[in-house]
Amino acid sequence: MAGVIVNNYGSLPVVFDHGNGATLYDTDGKAYIDFVAGIGVNCLGHNYPALVQVVQQQASRQIHISNYYTSAEENAFASELLAAAGMERVFFGNSGAEANEAAIKLARKYGWQVSRISALNNAAVPRNVIVTLEKSFHGRTLATLRATGQEKFHVPYFGPYPEGFRHIKAGDYASLDTVFDSTVCAFMMECVQGEGGVNLIDKDWAQAAAAAARKAGAVVICDEVQTGMGRTGVLFASSSLGINPEIITVAKGIAGGIPMGACLFRGVVRDVFEAGDHQSTFGGNPLACAAGRVVLRELTRPGFFERVSAAGLHIRNTISSWGLPCVKSIRGSGLMIGVDITPAAADVQKRCLEEGLCISTAGVNTLRFLPPLVITDEEINTGLGALKKVLAGF
Repeated sequence: MAGVIVNNYGSLPVVFDHGNGATLYDTDGKAYIDFVAGIGVNCLGHNYPALVQVVQQQASRQIHISNYYTSAEENAFASELLAAAGMERVFFGNSGAEANEAAIKLARKYGWQVSRISALNNAAVPRNVIVTLEKSFHGRTLATLRATGQEKFHVPYFGPYPEGFRHIKAGDYASLDTVFDSTVCAFMMECVQGEGGVNLIDKDWAQAAAAAARKAGAVVICDEVQTGMGRTGVLFASSSLGINPEIITVAKGIAGGIPMGACLFRGVVRDVFEAGDHQSTFGGNPLACAAGRVVLRELTRPGFFERVSAAGLHIRNTISSWGLPCVKSIRGSGLMIGVDITPAAADVQKRCLEEGLCISTAGVNTLRFLPPLVITDEEINTGLGALKKVLAGF
C-alpha cells in the first residue's frame, strides 16, 4: 500500500497482523515486544479478553447514535468516570486534541463570563489568555499547536495560528509573579511532558503555579491525554502533584484502543458549557463508552496500579544496571519512561525493530517507553534484552 496512505508519520517498514498482551506479530509471523502500545493507547494490551468480549457484544447491539440522544452505556460510563476522577461534568470526543480544544473553549468562555461581570462594574478586561509550558505538547489542531510550547511545531505554512497563548518554563518560580495577569483565564500543563521528552514536573513548582493561577482568577487545566488512565501508576497524575485541577483532559488509553477523548471539569466551570457551545458527532458513542467501562473497571482492580509502578521501576533499574556509556539519563513515572542516549533515537528505534522490539522516540536523543500496562515481566525482559543488544552496538 506504499504511496496510497499519506506517510505523515514516517512509518516504519513493518505490517502488523495481530497481537496478544504486549506482543505483536507481523504478516510473516515474526514476534515483536510492544513498548509503544499505540503511543500509550492500548493500556490493556492486545486481544484483552474482557475488552474484546464487550466490544463484540456492544457492536452487535449499538455502535453509534446521534448526540440528540444518550445511550445507557454513555450515561453509565460518564457516572463511573466522574466518580473515579472526582469531577462533576464530562464532554466526550474522539481524541486528545479534541479534548484539549474543549478545555480551551471551556476556559475561554469562563473567562468571558468573568470579564462580562467585570464590565458591569466598569472594569472590563478581556480574560482569554491561556498559559502553557515550554516543551509542552497539546495536539495538532491549529489551537492546540499554538498552545504547544515548542517552536518546531509552529511552522509558518500552517499559519496564522490563534492568538492568546503564553509559554513559561516549568520550574521557573520568578515567572509566576508576572505571567498570571488579569487577562489570563487558564493555566494548562501536562503532568509529565510526553512529546517534549518525558519531562517530570516538580510537585512543589506545580502547586505554586496552580496557586498563582487561581489567585489571579484563572482555572487550572491538566492535560492528561498521555498520563491519564493509570499510565504513571495512579488513575490521574495530577493527583500525585496535588493540584486538583478544575479541568482534566484524557484520551489515549481511555477506551483501550477505541478512539475516544474526554474533557472532565468541576467547580466554577461546571455549568459553563451550554447547548451548542461544543459538539462532536461521534463523541460518547456506545461502542467507545462500553470499552471505556471495561478499561476503568480493570485499571481500578486492587493492586493494578502498584503493578504498573513496580514494572516501571524494574525497567528503569535494569537499564541503569547495564552501565552503558551511551545511556545518559533515565527518568519516568510508572510505565511512562524516557531514556536519553547519545546516538540518534530514530536510528536506535529502527535497529530495535529489526531485533523484535517496538519503541518510540520523544526528541532527537530520547527513547520513550509506553508499554501496555498489563505487560508481563517476561515480555519486559525480552524487550530489554533486544534494547541492550542494540545500544551495545553504538
